[in-house]
Amino acid sequence: MKRIINGIIGENPILVLLLGLCSALAVTTTFESAYIMGICVLLILTFSNITVSLIKKLVPKNVEIPVYILIISTFVTILEIILKAYIKPLYEVLGIYLPLIVVNCIVLGRAMSVASKSNIRTSIKDAIGIGLGYTFVLMIIALFREVIGNGTLTIMNNISSLTGTKIILKIELSTNLFPINILTKPAGAFLTLGFLIALFNYIKGGKKHESN
Repeated sequence: MKRIINGIIGENPILVLLLGLCSALAVTTTFESAYIMGICVLLILTFSNITVSLIKKLVPKNVEIPVYILIISTFVTILEIILKAYIKPLYEVLGIYLPLIVVNCIVLGRAMSVASKSNIRTSIKDAIGIGLGYTFVLMIIALFREVIGNGTLTIMNNISSLTGTKIILKIELSTNLFPINILTKPAGAFLTLGFLIALFNYIKGGKKHESN
């Protein structure tokens, strides 16, 4: 459990390690695309870590990186095929950021630093922790950007072809200041991420001060 919590808080890939920022900024225009992207990364992390942990003793040190990238790209390709076949609108929304999971430093980094040196159980826990940490931050960013920036909350839209249900909530904000449209733009993504990192560090610093 400590390994999972560490991935969510102690080594959060976005707020602490500052990895995977491109996708964090690009796919968080809606809540739906954010949590789906997070789930995709979580799945790729889990399957990649399991595979790397299983074959770690068979891979020579001088070819570790290309072998691990090949493993990751295989799982990403399978995921792409599934999304394109069953949830094509979502596949199109995620766009280039889905295949870019192959070179995402989060996935390759955990394969190199954890899965290649640990047993399967530890590798799975690490993948779950890091994947959940990444997903939660994407969801928070998207929630803030979509609700305040657009006045909506898209829970199910592009995946409605799979679920048979479409859920897009209209959020009525109380003042004339809203919605703040800049939050739906790239600049809004940077502002939201910066605010979230600052808030996270403030809370973390406060807890350290209390413990001392």
